[in-house]
Amino acid sequence: MSQLLRVQNFGVSSDGIAAGENQSFENPFGLDHGDMFAWAGATASWPNRTDPGGSRGLDDYFTRDFTHNIGAEIMGRNKFGPQRGPWTDHEWLGWWGDEPPFHTPVFVMTHHVRPSFTLGDTTFHFVNSDPATVLEQAREAAQGKDVRLGGGVTTIKEFLDADLVDTMHVAVSPVKYGRGLRLWESPDELRDRFHLDVVPSPSGVTHHVFWRK
Repeated sequence: MSQLLRVQNFGVSSDGIAAGENQSFENPFGLDHGDMFAWAGATASWPNRTDPGGSRGLDDYFTRDFTHNIGAEIMGRNKFGPQRGPWTDHEWLGWWGDEPPFHTPVFVMTHHVRPSFTLGDTTFHFVNSDPATVLEQAREAAQGKDVRLGGGVTTIKEFLDADLVDTMHVAVSPVKYGRGLRLWESPDELRDRFHLDVVPSPSGVTHHVFWRK
């Protein structure tokens, strides 16, 4: 395959939950997600690190790999922002400030399109299409590089259901939420379509690496 659709560094709890049900502007994940992503923030390659240091090794490898050979990103509207329904505030341009971390074209899946805009070297496009059509657009924009499927959990499940995901890295943290938006009941649900390596890390997370059979 010349262009892969990749899920990278996607975090879930030990009971498979990736987000809560009550997303808001103040709480993008709808739950206290600090423990779920602490492994990435502790690495030397964490892009928001402002002080020297940080861990090396397995966790840092996955943090470094986040941008490798990525030419475009696909995300669901709920990853872009907490608004629902028709857009009422075009002035608010997402959670990432003037320099979003994507550095590629980003395709936001939504039933309510709005004009594209650019922040830094990231251009957001708002598309109302099925997963296969959006992936085709993203691959064209990626100019031969891979496409990252950024989430959230509902969007990833849509692409899994459409059998479009080629590789997936999920970091399972040793926290349990009990309720919320769940990626899986068990990662074994995906073994019919994917090979799976499960690699524990000294940080306490367990890295699940899937690749298409």
